[in-house]
Amino acid sequence: MQVFIAGATGATGRLLAQALLARGHSLKLVVRDKSRLPEAVRTSPKVSIHEAVLLDLDHDALQSDVAGCGAIVSCLGHNLSWRGVFGPPYQLVHEATRRLYSAAEHSPTRTKFILMSSTGVRNRRAHEQVSLAQSLVIGLLTVALPPHRDNERAAAYLQNKVGPQSASPEWVIVRPDGLTDEAEPTPYSLHPSPTRSAIFDAGKTSRINVATFMAELIEQEPLWEQWRGQMPVIYNQAY
Repeated sequence: MQVFIAGATGATGRLLAQALLARGHSLKLVVRDKSRLPEAVRTSPKVSIHEAVLLDLDHDALQSDVAGCGAIVSCLGHNLSWRGVFGPPYQLVHEATRRLYSAAEHSPTRTKFILMSSTGVRNRRAHEQVSLAQSLVIGLLTVALPPHRDNERAAAYLQNKVGPQSASPEWVIVRPDGLTDEAEPTPYSLHPSPTRSAIFDAGKTSRINVATFMAELIEQEPLWEQWRGQMPVIYNQAY
């Protein structure tokens, strides 16, 4: 399968790119600077790289980039720096989600759309309950931190504007908890909603486990059908 990845130079996106190549898939990538890609990804004949700022591309360019892809994955996020958190683009994740989804909306072939988010983003359709204290903290984060507000808007776009039963493309929002770096995949568990507080009792999720789960969503039809139109939470099983 051909897979489009946004955010392939990021900590999780590069792991996903490597995992998909190892599984025999071909990739289309849009990156600001291809030198930041792992060498094995950058030099692979199965990888097509468009060096550009994704939000600078118009609709036709994005349609060309995602054409022929059976899956589109957004691993985009804001850099953890003052400029990355408080500077533009303030709606990176939401705008990329909206534009990529629109670019693939009339594809003649079936497309899977995967958005990487976090457990701090609430699934309101599932009526997830959180404590008053957590609700207050999340409310403050939404006001004070543009990246959290951005992630909330991206998830709301797929849930409310597109809807869980969409067939063009179908979508899943993957929610890891506190991200960690591990060398190899480990056992992990999946849940419809968080089983612990994202603020006061956060779990752990390795980036490589997130990449593995997203690759399996792309490949395994029963797994995709289980989570289609939902927001699964992933934890490392050890936690």
